[in-house]
Amino acid sequence: MEDSKMKNIFKYIICAAVVVLFTVSCEDFLNRPAEDRYTTAQYYQNDAQVEQSVNYLYNSPWYDVIRFYIYGSETMCGNVYQGNNAYSTLTVNGTDQDLKNMSYSLWAVNAQCNTVIQNILNSTGSASTAAKNKAIGEALAWKAMTYFLLVRTFGDVPIIHDNTQVISEASYNEQNKVLKADVYEYIVMTLEKAMELLPKDPNIGKYNRIDYYAAEGLLSKVYLTKAGLGGSIASEEAKADLIKARDYALDVIENSGRSLTPNYEDVFRLEPSIFQATGENLFSWQWASGTGIWTAQNSIQSDVSMLGIDEFGNTWGDWKGPSVNLMDLFGVSADVEPVLRVDKDDRRHATIMMFGDQYSQYWRDKGGFDMYRFYFDPDYYPTGLEANGSNHQWCCQTGGMYAKHIYGCGSDHEAALGISADRMCYQLPTHILRLSDIYLVLAESYFLLNDEPNARKYVNDVRNRAHATPYTTAITIQDIWKERRLELALEGDTWYDYVRRSYYDVEGCIAELKAQRRGHWDGITDVYHDYVVKDGNYVGPGANTWDSSKISYNGTNEELTNVTPSMFTIPFPTEDVVMNPKVGSDAEPVHVDVRATFKYDF
Repeated sequence: MEDSKMKNIFKYIICAAVVVLFTVSCEDFLNRPAEDRYTTAQYYQNDAQVEQSVNYLYNSPWYDVIRFYIYGSETMCGNVYQGNNAYSTLTVNGTDQDLKNMSYSLWAVNAQCNTVIQNILNSTGSASTAAKNKAIGEALAWKAMTYFLLVRTFGDVPIIHDNTQVISEASYNEQNKVLKADVYEYIVMTLEKAMELLPKDPNIGKYNRIDYYAAEGLLSKVYLTKAGLGGSIASEEAKADLIKARDYALDVIENSGRSLTPNYEDVFRLEPSIFQATGENLFSWQWASGTGIWTAQNSIQSDVSMLGIDEFGNTWGDWKGPSVNLMDLFGVSADVEPVLRVDKDDRRHATIMMFGDQYSQYWRDKGGFDMYRFYFDPDYYPTGLEANGSNHQWCCQTGGMYAKHIYGCGSDHEAALGISADRMCYQLPTHILRLSDIYLVLAESYFLLNDEPNARKYVNDVRNRAHATPYTTAITIQDIWKERRLELALEGDTWYDYVRRSYYDVEGCIAELKAQRRGHWDGITDVYHDYVVKDGNYVGPGANTWDSSKISYNGTNEELTNVTPSMFTIPFPTEDVVMNPKVGSDAEPVHVDVRATFKYDF
């Protein structure tokens, strides 16, 4: 019976009792000794070992979050099309495998953070107090990020402050859900302690490690999120939270030494010298290839890109892609002849790969990646015409594919990093909190505190980087919401914006989701084919006249018609509820005086 009880989320409380260590290479950032070469008594002996003890928290425990976070949540919010499935209809339940994997992974991260902290605190080596504090601060920041995802996904959740205590009490299947408000207070308390321990050296951020200002940036976003938790964004309690969100965000922007990367597309490049140069990325999953350790690597391209973009035959994302609604938001449409398409800012090209687009960072050995030629020119991609052209099958039915989260092919990986990619294994980092997000947190905080001019200033800072036309007259809250979606699309953030807004404006969220075009285009693949192919041969754009009359929008059975407030909270995995009914949807959460109950007394 005990074995069966362990097959749920709280088995990860125990799995972290022995910390997984491994050797990888990413400019020494992820270097760890192999698991069989040490004991915890022998490790944590000096500053280098203490720093290395935190490195794996930047990748491996997060691996199973990816599929829900990157395209499950992105489908729910309307950014991604996957046909008519549980994500698109907001009916994901506790049996969904990607949801279960995400849940288990998040609990594992929390447990691993707790274990790393205890190991460092209990270490007896010669490591300096500064090194220990910095490492513990990083672990606390990741712990806070974990709970921030948990509470926004599941609502009321248990707080596992000390997995050792839960193990000794054997209470892993008796944990109560804790009220959301208390969970947010726990996140705030955790980040405050992280900031107390973390240094303010701006150079840390430029190497993608979490520093004081990264934790502070997350804290500003947490305060903005919790501001509406009481059901009103205009209450005195909300105002107090908004002031803190504003002040923390402003401190990060003015004092961290970080800045927006001048070219938006460079944020998502392989080369560390490019994406680390400004320190824009506050929290990133730092994946590693060539380690031999499954889960240390990035494999997102496999899930979201088209077969043939790499040489490993491990991509299967042709049937899903950015939605018609997201293209509407960018002001482009796949049924318009590509030469007539006008991008209003740089972010569309960096986010959505459309017919006619070219990318210099992919397929560098061929002079760049060309979406015309990839599908229909056999001299460029030998199997493209046979596999896609003759059968008139061109990528997603929305007319677009992911551009974010793509690294290209093996030679691109080698050229950028000097390290080979492999099947479902590459080193492109995944950024989950960026400085531009903090600019928009600041803008929204200012706006909700009745300071529209400053709100507009920081929105325009983000727009100027993307070469989008700045606002010259007063903006609205809807302008800020739209800007967040344009800036952060396909980065796992938009659904959680809807969740936080649902705390105080659920009807507005419902109306917005129901108004989205979440369907697909009929006839679009034939038009693409005929546009570049004549008499069975690739000729190029204009081989035949673009005939938009053959394309029609089809939203049948794919638009949202039924959205309820409960849909903004995802249920716990079913097997967890079976083992512990206290986490069920109908179970009452408990109030916990967080600061009296949980202590970071170190």
